[in-house]
Amino acid sequence: MKFVASDKSCLTWSGDCLVVGLSEESLPLTGLLSDLNERVSGLLQELIDETDFKAKAGSSAVIRVGGEIRKLAIVGLGAAEELKLEGLRRAAATAAKLAKREKCASLGISFPIWNNSPERTTQTIAEGITLAMHEDKRFKSDTDAPKVVLSDVALLDLSGYEASLETAANVCDGVILARELVAAPPNVVTPATLAETAAEIANAHGLSLKVLEQAECEELGMGAYLGVAMASEMPPKFIHLTYTPDVTPKRKLALIGKGLTFDSGGLNIKAGAGSMIELMKMDMGGAAAVLGAAKAIAQIKPDVEVHFISAATENMISGHAMHPGDILTASNGKTIEVNNTDAEGRLTLADALVYADKLGVDAIVDLATLTGACIVALGNDLAGLFSPNDELAQALAQAAESAGEKLWRMPMEEKYFDGLKSIVADMKNTGPRPGGSITAALFLKQFVKETAWAHLDIAGPVWSEKDNAYNNPGATGYGVRTLVQWILESV
Repeated sequence: MKFVASDKSCLTWSGDCLVVGLSEESLPLTGLLSDLNERVSGLLQELIDETDFKAKAGSSAVIRVGGEIRKLAIVGLGAAEELKLEGLRRAAATAAKLAKREKCASLGISFPIWNNSPERTTQTIAEGITLAMHEDKRFKSDTDAPKVVLSDVALLDLSGYEASLETAANVCDGVILARELVAAPPNVVTPATLAETAAEIANAHGLSLKVLEQAECEELGMGAYLGVAMASEMPPKFIHLTYTPDVTPKRKLALIGKGLTFDSGGLNIKAGAGSMIELMKMDMGGAAAVLGAAKAIAQIKPDVEVHFISAATENMISGHAMHPGDILTASNGKTIEVNNTDAEGRLTLADALVYADKLGVDAIVDLATLTGACIVALGNDLAGLFSPNDELAQALAQAAESAGEKLWRMPMEEKYFDGLKSIVADMKNTGPRPGGSITAALFLKQFVKETAWAHLDIAGPVWSEKDNAYNNPGATGYGVRTLVQWILESV
């Protein structure tokens, strides 16, 4: 699909489908829209009248015109004063899906400029269309292509903003990589596959890569991570990918992604209705987001040094599996009583956090499909944000707002750590059922010394069962856009 930042307007563009974004204040038609109505012989007003179009966000309608414009469509943007970038992104997705449904090969988009920022408007529209049109058919036997494919998209009245189109393409490359890693089954994406993916990014874009094998992790005392890995026949891979700018970096950041390519629950096996064991391929959604961000950042090339880290493994069952009651020693010397082998992600993150904390970075952010408790608290659309650092939490919340990925800051109630206290070790790996996502975050906090740190529990939004604007059913690639935006805004 080819994007063009065009100098043409809705009055001069010609092609298969022209889509005009209308706010509630656009009605009745005046100015440019009135001129467009004259161009199409009154069919724009006829379309509005016949469909009783009120320009509500998410609404759309289409009519056949003929001649220079084969079809004319309108997409509702809601109230102009309430329009956000995410509203534009979703409207662009609606436009693209409408054009696909109407079998249009060329699409012209005429949307208003958001907040006097044609750069962000261009990037956002291109993101919405690209992500909406992404389809993952790698594991389908029927791969017949449709006769008509949307191939050309013109963003009208946005000439000169080609750099924003490039940024959008880079971000979407990362999101799509994350989607396809999460969507792939665990017999395809293994710890070795994640390491190979990191190597492909490094080789393509000049990043440095270090993959620590099991013996090297043992030398570093990563007992928590290796305790999880013991039962799997797949060797663990501790991945450390680094982007270094050509100039002196303005900041140094570390991103850590939970990389459980399959989680059986271990000896506390996931069983029964609601266990979601069949979806535990997505338990590496954090690692996928981090690798997706790496791919995007490697192409955008900001003046920031970024470390991309994942302690990749499986949580399986065998004669070598860790037992409930085992005591593991993390690489910072803290001891952990395992009272639930299905709380394994935090064990792998513990050693990854200790490792990242020694890199001398300015901030660490980890992402993990960590707790079902976070889904209970926030539902499927929002990630939980946990951080003792207000400045970092605010920066991430701002980046997520701009990127269109929902998250909500959760409390770090220190008193709840009492539920993790162990009689025989420094701590247990799980606490009581109430506040489970909070105690998980408090557990992770024990493995960071002074570095500013935040934890994103992305268990809910990493996967969608239903079509939702630019997210088709399946893996969403959640986290990539927020991470990239945070890095870019940190310069």
